[in-house]
Amino acid sequence: MELHFKKPSKEARSAMCEAAVNIDYASNRGFDEVKLAQDKISEITGHEYVKTVNSGNSAILTAMNSFNDKVLIPDQGGWTGFRNMAEFRGIEVVEVPTDLGIINPEVLEDTINEHKPEALVITSFAGYIAEQPVKELFEVCDDKGVILVEDASGGIGDREKKLGNGEHAHVIVASTGSPKIVNVGSGGFISTNHNEILKKSKVLLKTLKASPVTCAGISEEIKNASQILSKTTEACAMLKKEFKSVLHSNKRGISVALKTDDPKKTGYLLRQELKADGRSIITVCPRYERVMMDAVCIEVKNLDMQSLENDNLKEIVRIIKEVMD
Repeated sequence: MELHFKKPSKEARSAMCEAAVNIDYASNRGFDEVKLAQDKISEITGHEYVKTVNSGNSAILTAMNSFNDKVLIPDQGGWTGFRNMAEFRGIEVVEVPTDLGIINPEVLEDTINEHKPEALVITSFAGYIAEQPVKELFEVCDDKGVILVEDASGGIGDREKKLGNGEHAHVIVASTGSPKIVNVGSGGFISTNHNEILKKSKVLLKTLKASPVTCAGISEEIKNASQILSKTTEACAMLKKEFKSVLHSNKRGISVALKTDDPKKTGYLLRQELKADGRSIITVCPRYERVMMDAVCIEVKNLDMQSLENDNLKEIVRIIKEVMD
């Protein structure tokens, strides 16, 4: 079995090389690449206003810059950048209680009533392992006058239109760095139908803007997002069926978490056997970005599409069972 770490498509790499050769900063040449990327993002999120930035955290910071008081984040399964960017802005952070990362809409409503936040910031998949009920959470937020910010780095291009869908999020942010669904090695974006959010960060967005080279890659790679996301969730669904210790067995995800009594030992042994181009695809928990319990995560999202064929998946299952039994 030979596993490969996810990398940009040949078309994306070619587009980035061409943009790098032709760019002329003196004449501001490269605007076409930026506009094209923003138009492509607008098509896939359904939001009218889009800005490309140099990283996912820059997109989160841009969103946070429109808030002043208090934001909600999940108590696990989110991204550390949510807290870091909020605290950088001097904004209070309140954690919403979850079921291993999944937010119950009724619990969210109670938390909103108690704390009166300006926003809720979530990821499409809690810890990459389980789909958040984004539409239901959005309905609660919209009814309560709370802005829902969805980090769709792992959910962009969802064919089911449940994730990364501008109808279910006031703001969508994403990283396009490695190894995200839209993977060009760097960059990110923010999209919304509320242009006042972007206007508040006009200077910030100018400072954090993505290069035309990155934008050229995004324009190409975003074409593959739906296929990549579908293939990855299908692979995870197949793996989840094989393990009784799996978390969130009936939910879509792009990584797979398995309970274990000794995560450090299990993680060490799995890392010796499961590598992609020499790089680890194992995360040891407890970890806020995944799940706050003893577990190991198989980062299926880090693998390229060729590595997700049935024979490889069966071999991955065999290795994991051999290590964990």
